[in-house]
Parts: sequence; structure tokens; C-alpha cells
Amino acid sequence: MGNHPQIIGIGLTTLDVLLRLKEMPTWDTGARLSDFRLDGGGPVATAMAAAARLGARVGFIGTAGNDEAARIKIRLLEQEGIDLSHMVINDAPDDQVVVVYVHEETGERLFSGVQRVQRGDRFLIHAEELDKNYITAADYLHLDGFHFEAALQAAQWMQTLRKTVVLDISKTSGKVGEHLHLLLPHVDVLISGSGVARALTGKEDIFAAGADILTMGPDIFVQTDGANGCYTVTAGVQFHTPAFATEVIDTTGAGDVFHGAFIVGLLHGWPLRDIVHFSTAVSALKCTQLGGRAGIPTMEETLAFLKKQNMGGHYTLTDTQ
Repeated sequence: MGNHPQIIGIGLTTLDVLLRLKEMPTWDTGARLSDFRLDGGGPVATAMAAAARLGARVGFIGTAGNDEAARIKIRLLEQEGIDLSHMVINDAPDDQVVVVYVHEETGERLFSGVQRVQRGDRFLIHAEELDKNYITAADYLHLDGFHFEAALQAAQWMQTLRKTVVLDISKTSGKVGEHLHLLLPHVDVLISGSGVARALTGKEDIFAAGADILTMGPDIFVQTDGANGCYTVTAGVQFHTPAFATEVIDTTGAGDVFHGAFIVGLLHGWPLRDIVHFSTAVSALKCTQLGGRAGIPTMEETLAFLKKQNMGGHYTLTDTQ
């Protein structure tokens, strides 16, 4: 397909205002910031930024407003070389802006998003706004459940053509939304945050829960679990992959870039264990800088890191141009 994107993402894109600090401010006392950064965010948008920086041809479908926050958000995606030809621009201020408080000592974070009264659905994409030919010409579709109506339609199109759909479900200590349950039968690869296996199945054992999740639709299930690494389940294998030890500055976006790296591994046709090691390395390197995207490594940097870690693997690079 020439220069057509190999991977299309449909989901949320935000402008993140990251504040690194040791103590949270109160109404009585301010707080000293050790660092701050403006960076792009959103699960699928950040995954697409990672995939693009790792050498894939990528397109992203999301929404933006008409103000300076929206212009910055778009510019940060454009800088990664992501095709934004099918973005939906709304004639209203962008409210997909998030303040991220990053703990100075642990790299853990807390999010505070904008919620305007009577927002309605002006920042949601509907199925009739999608370009079927644009989406289905790609090999992979990545979703986070945002723009649900559009996401479900796109997943069904890809499933009909036997192309690969990847879904991100963020970590949870409670329930998984019903809209995500409705997406699962149309998903080939589910990569989730911690707590999702239990939330979907009621089982504490991740491998047992993962086996149940495979009956819901996906062929591959991966649950990322921060410093504990990740757990992978298919019909044929179950395995745990430890996290790499790096200096952790900020964990924002760590799971998102894991998704993008995983899809790049699929694109190159690598063995599953190698894909997981590669994705774990990309995620670890991302955490060494403040921001969900600032620390995303290139392909060369990631492979050099894996070599330094004495990790084997069959990382043959196919032509992605």
C-alpha cells in the first residue's frame, strides 16, 4: 500500500501537564516542583507515538479542539511522523487536558482531567465519520475503548478481513466497563493493566484468568504489572516476564508504549517471547524520563539495551517502508 499506515489507532489523545514533586500541594500550602513538562498523552495516541518512533508507519484517529492546547497536542503527534489526515477537529476548546502529578521518589503518578459541564458527545467520533478503506488498508488496529461506537465498527471491519485488532484496557481495582466487554469478541490481542484479569473473570490467578479471557475472543492476553513485569497467556503457552531494572523517573505511559512496541513486534513477525521482552525493554526505557512519550526509545536504542542485558532474541527487522 505504498506509504499507507501499517497501524491505525482510534482512541483518546490528551495534552499532559506533568508536575514532578515530592509532596502534593494543599489549599493551605503549595509544593516545590522538581521538574515539569508538556507532553502528549492518551493510551492509543501514546502507543502510536511509540510505534512510530520504533519505525512503523502509523495513523491516528482522534479528536482535538480549536485552541492552543489542541494545537500543541496535534503538533506533538505530527512530530512523530504520525498520519493525522483523519483526525476530527471540533469548533470548541479542547478538554482532553490532564494534569499529571508524578511522585519524585517512586515515579508513580496521579491524574486530574478536565471535565466541563454539559460536554455532551462533541468530542466523540461516531461510526459514520470513519473511512472504512483507510482503516482496513492497515494491518493492525489499536483501540482503548474511547470513541466506542467508532471503535466497535472499525474492529468489526478488521475482523471480517482477518486483520489484527489490539485492545488496551487500563488497570483497575474494580469493574471493567460494559463497552469493553462488547469489544472483546472482536479483539485478537488484549493487553491490560494490573487487576483486569481478576475483574474480567473473578479469578485471582492470572494464568487461570487468562485462560478464561481467551474464551471471550482474544488469542493473546498480556497483563502488565509494573515492577512485577508482565504475564502472557495463549492457548499454547503461559509465561511471566520480569521487568528490567532502570532508573524510574516517571511511569506515565509505560503500559501505553508497551502496546505500541508489542504491535511493532507483531509487524516484524518475531516470536512471542521476543516481542514481550522487546516491549518490556521499551517500557523500561520510557520510564527514565518525565512524560509519557519523552523517553520512548528508537529501535536502535532498544536493541542495544537488550544486547547489553544479554537478552537473546530473533529481532530481524523487516522492511517497514
